[in-house]
This record gives sequence, structure tokens and C-alpha cells, in this order.
Amino acid sequence: MPDPETGDPFPDQQEGNGGTLTGPNPVDRGKRGSKLHVLSDAAGLPLVVAVSAANVHDSQALKPLLMALPAIRSRRGPRRRRPVKMRADKAYHSAEHRSWLRRRGIVPRIARPGIESGERLGRHRWVIERTLAWLLGYRRLTIRYERHGHLFNAFLALAATITCYKKLTKHPT
Repeated sequence: MPDPETGDPFPDQQEGNGGTLTGPNPVDRGKRGSKLHVLSDAAGLPLVVAVSAANVHDSQALKPLLMALPAIRSRRGPRRRRPVKMRADKAYHSAEHRSWLRRRGIVPRIARPGIESGERLGRHRWVIERTLAWLLGYRRLTIRYERHGHLFNAFLALAATITCYKKLTKHPT
């Protein structure tokens, strides 16, 4: 659960040599690193962004990201608190996550390992890849220079805000 005081979605991660929100990267010879988590709409606008250590599994970020989703403004009726569908890759598959999403009224569109191919999801996955490319286009996010996790999180939130502004005002990214 997110920390109520700081809003950090991963408050239990310890500070290491690389600063807060870092951990040994399993694919980069154990060097300390961070991982970005993004929840976006169908057009690719980043709605919620978070940072975790590189050794934290992606599926642990699903619930905090959805819980941090703000109310969606609509012209009529009450504000929506959740999306209708959730598309994710195989890393987010588990029976617990599927049932949790269904209880919240969200239709899970998650590829199941060994049963479904991830290729069908690729039609929608490029939206997130493009959103990550937009965010990593900012120099401060390409390589992590900040030792403190809250500073890196602030730069990530600022990049998401600028990206949303550019897209909504039709500026080129």
C-alpha cells in the first residue's frame, strides 16, 4: 500500500548504495538500478507513474498504481474511479490479480503464460512503450543521477506532467 504521508507506492524498500528505490538489477550483473512503472490511458497519456528497485517484480506495482489512479472527470454522472479494461503483459498475470481486478469491476486483458501468445497484446503494448519513450526522452530520467528516490520520483512526475501538457495542447513531443 502507498505511504499516506509521502505517497511513495513502495515505502518498504531499503536505501542501498545507489540511494533509495534502487536494488540489484537481475539482468545487469547485479548493479543497482531502478524501474519505472507507468499506468496510461488508451492514447498513451501517463496517468500514474512510480519508481521501484530493479529487483522488484512488476506484478507488485499493479495494485499501488491502480489505487493511485485519480478520479476521471466526465460530462455526466459521477466521476469514475477505475478504468473499464486493464491491458498488461504476462508479468502481471496471477489468479490473485485477476480476481482483484474483477472485484473492482475492471476487465483484465492479461496474457496467460503458456496459454496465450503475447503477440495479440502487442497491438496495445506499443502505447505503453511509446509513453515510456516519451518519459525517457528527458535527460534527467535517461540515467538516474539522483541518490534520493523522492527527487527522482519528482522528476518523473514532472516529465509526465509536461508530456500530458504537450499532448493535450497538440505540441510535438
